[in-house]
Amino acid sequence: MVTANEKVVKKKRFLSEEKKDMISGYLYVSPFFIIFAVIGLYPALFSLYLAFQKWNGLSLEFAGLNNFKIVLEDPLFWKSLYNTIVIGLMGTAPQLIIGIILAFLLNLSFLRFRNFFRVTIFMPYITSMVAVNLIFSVLFSNHETSLANYVLGVFGFDPVSWASSEWGTKIAISIMVFWRWVGYNTIIYLAGLQSISNDLYEAATIDGANKFQQMLYITMPMLKPFIILTVFFSTVGALQLFAEPTVFLGASAFTRDEAMTVVMYLYRDAFKLQSFGTASATAVILLFIIIIFSAINTLVTSGKIGRKKEVAK
Repeated sequence: MVTANEKVVKKKRFLSEEKKDMISGYLYVSPFFIIFAVIGLYPALFSLYLAFQKWNGLSLEFAGLNNFKIVLEDPLFWKSLYNTIVIGLMGTAPQLIIGIILAFLLNLSFLRFRNFFRVTIFMPYITSMVAVNLIFSVLFSNHETSLANYVLGVFGFDPVSWASSEWGTKIAISIMVFWRWVGYNTIIYLAGLQSISNDLYEAATIDGANKFQQMLYITMPMLKPFIILTVFFSTVGALQLFAEPTVFLGASAFTRDEAMTVVMYLYRDAFKLQSFGTASATAVILLFIIIIFSAINTLVTSGKIGRKKEVAK
């Protein structure tokens, strides 16, 4: 028979301070997981489910791999993938190199108004896309008097139809991507540079290393984790390009193929053609493409592929 004292002891154990702290901790973090499950995990799983269904918003019908077949046999999908890669290379690769150079300049101890320049270079990242669209619509309009065509004319080149030609559109969007994201990557590199201890440079100076050797053997190796991070983010962002071409081309963005990206192709299928099955199949294909490109870029940037070849020799 359980006595009253034993019941009190069991109740005290059940409501111990440790369990209270544990329950309290779970309650504090639970809003994040609930919101993530509702607006993040559920749509992703439902999209994966729809990739194997034919759904027009009302009735579901199992389609197997037919949605993937339709997408992969569509020339417009391959055109959108080509556009995504080309614009990604032209808009993303230069911003990583220029970002490192700008970070070095902003980290110079004798540079005056450093804080002003650091804030200024980050401004495009937080600028409204509507304002960006207004600026670039003026800079890259089809008129011969637009600023971009005026600059080309100064160097003796013919004017370009930036908003309607195949390569003119790609170049204008790439410059927009570069302008908007170069400051973001510069700030990350600047944070990396400032995390390197001055003791390393002082020790290298005592050992006789010049500035170039210090940059080659101290700065760049210490900056490598930040470079890998920005390459990874930039790769994922480039393959998910949507806002810049949509804003630049306006209402005609989904009816023209010279700047249609994979995400725009996906959006057109889902919300213009009401074909949610093929749109979801495109999302799954895009996921695998992002994984492959990100893995290759990360391995190349981290130098693991080169080291494996050296070990094999």
